[in-house]
Amino acid sequence: MSDTDVIVVGAGLAGLVTATELTRRGERVLLLDAEPAASMGGQAHWSFGGLFLVDSPEQRRLGVRDRADLAFADWLDAADFAPGADRGEGPDAAGYSWAQMFVEFAAGPMRAWLHELGVRWFPLVQWAERGTNSVPRFHVTWGTGPGVLAPFLAEARAARDEGLLDVRFRHRVTSLVLTDGAVTGVRADQLTPAATGRGARSSREVTASVELSAGAVVLATGGNGGNHDAVRSTWPDEAGRLPEVLLSGVPDATDGKGLDAARAAGAATVHAGRMWHYPEGIAMQHPVWSGHGVRILPGPSSLWLDSAGHRLPAPLFPGFDALGALQHLTRHGHEHSWFLLNKAIMETEFALSGSDQNPDLTGKDLRLLSRRLLPGSVGPVADIADHSPDFVWGRTPADLAAGMNALVGDEAIDPTELARLVEARDAQVRSGLGRDPQLTAIHHARRYVVDKRMRVAPPRPLTEAKDGPLLAVRLRVLTRKSLGGVHTDTQTRVLRSDGSVLPGLYAVGEAAGFGGGGVHGHRALEGTFLGGCLLTGKVAGGAI
Repeated sequence: MSDTDVIVVGAGLAGLVTATELTRRGERVLLLDAEPAASMGGQAHWSFGGLFLVDSPEQRRLGVRDRADLAFADWLDAADFAPGADRGEGPDAAGYSWAQMFVEFAAGPMRAWLHELGVRWFPLVQWAERGTNSVPRFHVTWGTGPGVLAPFLAEARAARDEGLLDVRFRHRVTSLVLTDGAVTGVRADQLTPAATGRGARSSREVTASVELSAGAVVLATGGNGGNHDAVRSTWPDEAGRLPEVLLSGVPDATDGKGLDAARAAGAATVHAGRMWHYPEGIAMQHPVWSGHGVRILPGPSSLWLDSAGHRLPAPLFPGFDALGALQHLTRHGHEHSWFLLNKAIMETEFALSGSDQNPDLTGKDLRLLSRRLLPGSVGPVADIADHSPDFVWGRTPADLAAGMNALVGDEAIDPTELARLVEARDAQVRSGLGRDPQLTAIHHARRYVVDKRMRVAPPRPLTEAKDGPLLAVRLRVLTRKSLGGVHTDTQTRVLRSDGSVLPGLYAVGEAAGFGGGGVHGHRALEGTFLGGCLLTGKVAGGAI
């Protein structure tokens, strides 16, 4: 007799959605996680809570006209799936099918389902990844990541009280149990109790080992962004070289060990070289996990320079194509890059990603939120600008060049060339009809009411005295998401390398490449990671 109906491995968003979908249908679920109870909810807790929605009421109120076919066309342009995927052939066939499912979900039932669960959204839809989204689709959840998690945590508590859900923390699954070729359970190490806070590195000391059986096992173990050795070993050769120093946008527990267990049991994993890391990372002043970094969410006005002080080529402007900018830097061997701007641009355009960096939205604090519409930077942006060594201030380009060189310990930034670059950009602004494509992009962005009001500064010379001082921000690579993962079909069933189903095993969320082993192809549209956890969890709960 089995210990339970279904074992779900991983108590992040995808695991919680799967577990609560199952318990709503009367199934008994055992939810295992290696971390302490404080980390329940996983990476979703730390997220900005952005969701990719299509033709939403929030979009329509802002005059944004969106359609599912337009969203899917944007998806295909970004994903660059291999030929034949649309015919069900080749390595991206499953990812293509999941992409169709996701856009239908985002344009249809997702918002209504979440709204019924009590989820609400900030009314000003953001335009993330301007180079790949035709219209703004990034809907920030009221309450950010914790706001997305809240209804599923509440359902989990209710299911636990009903005796349908058993949550066991400090259980690290080491392997899957196979019986006659089917997955029938897991083996897990019981780890020593830990009082570490959310996201902090916890002990891996083993106190006991257990074997648990079930009718089905669901892997919701995430990717490997916290394991830099794994990131480096799978980084594709054609993308160049990753820098010597990487920052982590996810906790240490995001180590890819669940993928190892799946492979050992005969599961196929695909597209390991496809990743979604960010080039706009800065180190946290008070880190929670190893190498803890945070991403700057920029508007389009900063000049983006490589480590030698050269502008990145168009259209690699801030906020347009993060992966394109990252691969440009890694292919040319740059250890870091720079945003060059001034104080006024920073105050208008900089935001920081994550629930902890947006206390107004996370805490649903209207008074604090109203300060975003006033002049001057607020909250964490102002704090990090005052205290981070990555923020270099200067009265003149020469001052700035000296500070940039002092920070990194070399003379890579030529003060004369930096001054010439700033002067050329400012001359284009003053002309009013400049041919600089970045200025064209800024003018285009300001046609959108949200960007004009709170995200994109009016074009003015960088050296305008009232907007100073000048600012250079050192940026480093921030590891984040795995776009590949366990190969699954459209019911989240795990596949073997020959395409056959591995009975008893399912995979959801980032562990499954957010669907099919790679729903995003080579490049993701922002707001689709949480949505991929929601969709795969919902599908798995109905399929098992």
